[in-house]
Amino acid sequence: MADLRFDGRVAVVTGAGRGLGRSYAHLLAAQGAKVVVNDPGGTLSGDDNISRPPRGDISRPPRGDLSPPPPVADEAPADQVVSEIVAAGGQAVASTDSVATADGGRAIIDAALETFGRIDILVHNAGIVRRGSLREMSYEDFEAVVDVHLRGAFHVVRPAFPVMCDAGYGRIVLTSSIGGLYGNHDVANYAVAKAGIVGLSNVAAIEGAAHGVMSNVIVPAAVTRMAEGIDTSAYPPMGTELVAPVAAWLSHESCSITGEMLIALAGRVARAVVAESPGVYRSAWSIADVGAHIDAIRDMTKPLVFPVVPDGHSDHIRYSFAMAQRGMVEVAGHG
Repeated sequence: MADLRFDGRVAVVTGAGRGLGRSYAHLLAAQGAKVVVNDPGGTLSGDDNISRPPRGDISRPPRGDLSPPPPVADEAPADQVVSEIVAAGGQAVASTDSVATADGGRAIIDAALETFGRIDILVHNAGIVRRGSLREMSYEDFEAVVDVHLRGAFHVVRPAFPVMCDAGYGRIVLTSSIGGLYGNHDVANYAVAKAGIVGLSNVAAIEGAAHGVMSNVIVPAAVTRMAEGIDTSAYPPMGTELVAPVAAWLSHESCSITGEMLIALAGRVARAVVAESPGVYRSAWSIADVGAHIDAIRDMTKPLVFPVVPDGHSDHIRYSFAMAQRGMVEVAGHG
């Protein structure tokens, strides 16, 4: 069966010079998308990122000429990926601006608009790692990671979102992590940033719903340079090719969900949700009452999930209010 196509679509992929982002860019381009390959280069810690002006449009070569462009000395990772895409017959442009600043984020989106005239897809994948225990983590390391992951997401979503809304179409895919959902040792900065991504995506999904703009979160895991220092010898196959189709489906016009989170790990694709227990209503609470009812409060036998779209925020409030109203009626009936 032929796979889904992206002909006529323009995609921006941040952090696309290596690892998962590179895999996303290649797959989208292979299926017909025009891709802005964004990556400033640099180390995993992000302390020596390259910041160079865009190299300009490197588009599909003339028909019959599929030879790669001449090599560029000291190519940045973004340039290398663009060269690979063009050599395979695709269309791409390199962006070496950093998502860590508002100006950089704007420049990345402008690269799509100025080169290809539109933006249909935004995949924010860029990330760095600076490990440290919570009791020892420096403020500099905290801010640096939040700048790229969380503020970086806002820096590209903010300029792209109104363009998508005005066009009546858009697909936003933001990257969280199991560290953001569940935490982990020595990554408070990373966990905070990845948890914040979920909130940003949910707002984009709510505000974009009336304009044909969908926003979802991918929670990926693959053995890339992000796994440096981790013993992966006993891991099952965890290549980026097991994740890229999930990101691509979330980027496709046939994507049927918004405001959701999809996990992609070692060939497993699953949905993650925020769930609540039904809870307990009392007309008044003491400290001791909370302890006495904690088992019922935490009982997840019948979990509640309030979908983000169309109005999970209000659904949550309405449920709580309805429980309170029922409780007051019952109290009055026994009065």
